[in-house]
Amino acid sequence: MIKIIILASGLGILASAAKLHAAAILTNAPPVNGRLVIGWSSRGTLETAQQISGPWSPISNAPNPYTTTITTGARFFRLNQSVDTTTLHKKVLCGYQGWFRCPGDGGGKWIHWSRSASTIAPDTLTFEMWPEMAEYTNQYPAPGFTYPDGSQASLFSSQDQQVVDRHFDWMLAYGIDGVFVQRFVVGVANHPTNVLVHARNAANRTGRTFAITYDMSGQPTNSLYSQLTNDWQWLVDNLHITQDPRYLHHNGKPVLMVWGFFSDRFSTNLANQIIDFFKTNTTYGVTLVGGGEWWWRTETARGWSNLFRRFDVYSPWNVGNVSIDGTNKYASTAYWSQDLVAASNAGMLYLPVIYPGFSWDNLQRLSPGTSLIRRLGGEFFWKHFYAARNLSLDMAYVAMFDEVDEGTAIFKVSNTPPTQGHFVTYDGQPVDWYMRLTAEGSKILNGEKSNTPIIPISP
Repeated sequence: MIKIIILASGLGILASAAKLHAAAILTNAPPVNGRLVIGWSSRGTLETAQQISGPWSPISNAPNPYTTTITTGARFFRLNQSVDTTTLHKKVLCGYQGWFRCPGDGGGKWIHWSRSASTIAPDTLTFEMWPEMAEYTNQYPAPGFTYPDGSQASLFSSQDQQVVDRHFDWMLAYGIDGVFVQRFVVGVANHPTNVLVHARNAANRTGRTFAITYDMSGQPTNSLYSQLTNDWQWLVDNLHITQDPRYLHHNGKPVLMVWGFFSDRFSTNLANQIIDFFKTNTTYGVTLVGGGEWWWRTETARGWSNLFRRFDVYSPWNVGNVSIDGTNKYASTAYWSQDLVAASNAGMLYLPVIYPGFSWDNLQRLSPGTSLIRRLGGEFFWKHFYAARNLSLDMAYVAMFDEVDEGTAIFKVSNTPPTQGHFVTYDGQPVDWYMRLTAEGSKILNGEKSNTPIIPISP
């Protein structure tokens, strides 16, 4: 007989998809001519075993749906959704800010929702997109803000484990590999770990992967090196972060992104000192991903051309870099081919940045619509994936999962935000549309599906 079950990735137990908030459900059609067709609704590897206790074996390159011949004896199938943490290849990872705070979450301040710590109002807003709040357990009322039906509007705090859990549940459900958790050097003197630990816990529970990004923005140059390296050493020694089974590795080393390499921010001496530490230290060394200027290949500032070719992986920050086609703006990706050649010649991997659109009118106090780069129903986003796969790239960095400040979020955003203030929406597309597109783009980059210039799914 054939028995079909689902493995709860990362839990080590068998459970239903409903209990996991997961979309991955194995289904089978009625047997025909001694054959059974098995299908599944999310990304993962189909595995089979003779008994429920295993051993389980992956079915190599199993198509979806998968057809099998009915034989005597029991056969079990499961969809293993755990993400491979041993390589950057075949990964689409999202940036994860996790920086939102609300009064009542233990800190008493509005952080990244308002430029005033004590007040939130239309003229203090620093974010562009109102999150869809229906699935959050802990909600914090935003005084003075109401939805179009007159009900009280609320926001979330990243300090709550349930918030990060919800985000990782979505990643599992839609087939998103994981995240680079942002860690801002300017704020790590006392080694805060709440959001990082929340993400770590959630990654282990859902079978996602995670790595850390250090953002160097705003940190004084005279203490940048010491604060950055001290925090990393503390995380490795005290949190044992790189020993976590869900922490991403590549070529046997933990992956770490250090972001903010721009020639006008600090000297090449400091930049080389940072690179030297992470590439050569025998205890704290990593596979180093450098993030910075998109024009790195043609940078003419003295010493920077060689410096940009020292990373293990380079990821050019492409957000806001657009080309005009008729009346529409599209992300500039034509330079990627030359970048890829230069990176390969330098012995580096190339991690392109993919983003769905942009707007930061509230953050920059601009008139509504001034900074808007339209999403075009997902077309803007999809063109990145198409361009990347045309270059045979199999990895990407999506900017970003929860970045509502600059309007690049892909998580669930409200199409009916409060009437007080200016907000950007998904223009009527489903609230989960951009997570679905991210997962579909991942399938393209992984070779699970053929590349196509047209979005292959419908809203």
